[in-house]
Amino acid sequence: MDTSELEPSKLGTKEHWDNVYEEELENFSEHGDEGEIWFGKKAMNEMVKWVNQHTPPRPDVSILEVGSGNGALLFALAEGRGEACYPAHRLLGIDYSEGAVQLAQSVAHSRNLTAITFSVCDFLHEDPPLLADQIGAWDLILDKGTYDAIALMEKDEDGKIPVEGYPMRVAKLLNPGGHFLITSCNFTEFELQSKFITEETGLQYHSRIEHPTISFGGSIGSACSSVAFTKSA
Repeated sequence: MDTSELEPSKLGTKEHWDNVYEEELENFSEHGDEGEIWFGKKAMNEMVKWVNQHTPPRPDVSILEVGSGNGALLFALAEGRGEACYPAHRLLGIDYSEGAVQLAQSVAHSRNLTAITFSVCDFLHEDPPLLADQIGAWDLILDKGTYDAIALMEKDEDGKIPVEGYPMRVAKLLNPGGHFLITSCNFTEFELQSKFITEETGLQYHSRIEHPTISFGGSIGSACSSVAFTKSA
């Protein structure tokens, strides 16, 4: 599916996500419920395994999650739910919803992971803050459902589709030799490759995560697609 074929949805509005995270923040404060994990724990854990294999932890590693929500993916990396623990102070989660950032910070405090940085940032228009001693770019950028949500935004005042600028934002912020791992439920592996592998981005296909397949209406496919790209060194 081309991004231009998607109808705008409330899932592409900041108002929707502000309302979602206001409710989830209240639930966490009252009941300790950390909120929903997009695409489920299994898909998240597969991403963690991929990161362990292809971007192993080191003292100066820099990892950015775009649209970090409640922070679940970064907590999984810091707590070593794969094969190794990642240094919490080398992890940054950004979200354009202040409520999401407040929720992630609250959960981080409850897990003694306050060294992870969560920051309000509009990825399409703002550069994320840098980690201590970081020089300008990232070794790994993660996306679990954020590209999907941005693809559901209304056109901007110039008639442009906001998500079309996303691949170049990723390419700009990746270190040479760095990786971008994305999980999507709206786009197939082929569609993701067609959007991210262009002359302008300089990104190349790296690998994919195999997800369980399902059969429906005579067709076989996965509930989500996970594809990794690398930036030419």
